[in-house]
Amino acid sequence: MTVESLQNRRLPRCMSTQHPDNVTVPFFAQGPIMEGVDEIREAYYAFSHLGCDEQMWDFEGKEVDEFVVEKLLTTYESFFRLFPLGRAFYLTLRVPNPAVDRAQGKILLEVLQAIPRAYDVAHLFYGEAIAPIFEIIFPMTTSAEELNRVLRYYQVFVTGKEEMALIPGDLPLREWIGEFHPKTIQIIPLVEDKTSLLQVDVIVGSYLRDKDLPYQRVFLARSDPALNYGMLAAALLVKVALHRLDRLERALGIPIYPILGAGGAPFRGNFRPDTVERYLREYPSVQTFTIQSSFKYDYPAPAIVQAIETIRQTPRGKPWPIESESRVLDLIERTSACYQRQVQPLAPLVNTLAPLVPRRRTRKLHIGLFGYSRNIGGISLPRAIPFCAALYSLGLPPEILGLADLRPEDPDLIRQVYPSWETDLSDALRYLNEDAFGLLPPGEVEAVRKVLRRLQVDFTPDPAHREITSKILQKLRAGSLESLTDLILQAAWIRRFLG
Repeated sequence: MTVESLQNRRLPRCMSTQHPDNVTVPFFAQGPIMEGVDEIREAYYAFSHLGCDEQMWDFEGKEVDEFVVEKLLTTYESFFRLFPLGRAFYLTLRVPNPAVDRAQGKILLEVLQAIPRAYDVAHLFYGEAIAPIFEIIFPMTTSAEELNRVLRYYQVFVTGKEEMALIPGDLPLREWIGEFHPKTIQIIPLVEDKTSLLQVDVIVGSYLRDKDLPYQRVFLARSDPALNYGMLAAALLVKVALHRLDRLERALGIPIYPILGAGGAPFRGNFRPDTVERYLREYPSVQTFTIQSSFKYDYPAPAIVQAIETIRQTPRGKPWPIESESRVLDLIERTSACYQRQVQPLAPLVNTLAPLVPRRRTRKLHIGLFGYSRNIGGISLPRAIPFCAALYSLGLPPEILGLADLRPEDPDLIRQVYPSWETDLSDALRYLNEDAFGLLPPGEVEAVRKVLRRLQVDFTPDPAHREITSKILQKLRAGSLESLTDLILQAAWIRRFLG
């Protein structure tokens, strides 16, 4: 993949991902836990039937097939001859970050080494130079140095080694094994923690300083920031990051294309087939939206296809303006501190319920960023999806955590920056069971009730969901975990997302 070909590239609008937030098991899956061949089929299904133009292939924290390119091209030969992988559709790898997950760090090197092999397979298949993989997503990015380190490793130890001779005077590797392509790759920073989201323009600007690139993609997380700082703070962090990336784009004159990783639960983004038009208005500057599993499988197929088509047909715009960034930053700090205070006493119960949440993907042991935080007493929580599933199953939507310390003037500011806030909160409050308030410390219960009364959010409780969460609460109070997985699943069917 050369700079010239990158300039002619069509930037994806819809990235299918492997986030396990779905209730419904896909029709093509061999069982409730997707793995191996199921995910190969999923990639094809996302391209051919749903209309997604990109598939994330996730090596971070889960088992995936390393021979995905070979299997896609040989299993679905006629489709990919008509629609070349790397031109019409894109496969983008998410790799582990060795600084965060040292035990999985060498997988990063294995993935980088495999990119030229995938190129060779595609070259044989198409008879021309097409790179099926030329971008990778680097998670938990905190600095430009991390990105440069990955890029230089690829350029020096992957493609650069083709000029090496193993024995002095012998043939170089390229004459023995063949040339290594693509010569370089694009690194997409995935920014997930508060500090890095607020410095995303500095990180990306520093990375671009010595490079002649036609564009840069930047991935903004939405789930892990919510897990760490609360729903409101997470949404505001994304808003500030988008505002700063737009400013950087104008300063550098290099197109910057944000990717937003939002899920179906309001806490994780509230991005579903029935909220797509609202979302496009709320985040107009986002180029690529993640189409997670609940989006793909928990709604009627025609609605899913129509929603994806709406995204693809809607041109990208400018970000929502932020006129008083300092006030928004203060609001982020206050609400995240309140959220962390309120979630701490819930951690033992959440950690009890999380293992009972049905699994939908084969995952390795992994904890979210919350577990690494030093600001909240060192407690750890499960990943965002089982965390959400646990609290929704208790009738305690996590969206209400962090709001108790809002000041009377704060809602007006929030509406200016995040117009859909109250609608998102209303969507979450449908699953509130006020009997669950007893799970909070006594001092927090009245504060939560008071802020909900003051906000006067209009919502209609779901009686069926409340009935199920009441049964779960009764079982927990009786010290029984029997049948809880079935009840958790029943409640998730009503919500149309697991967590």
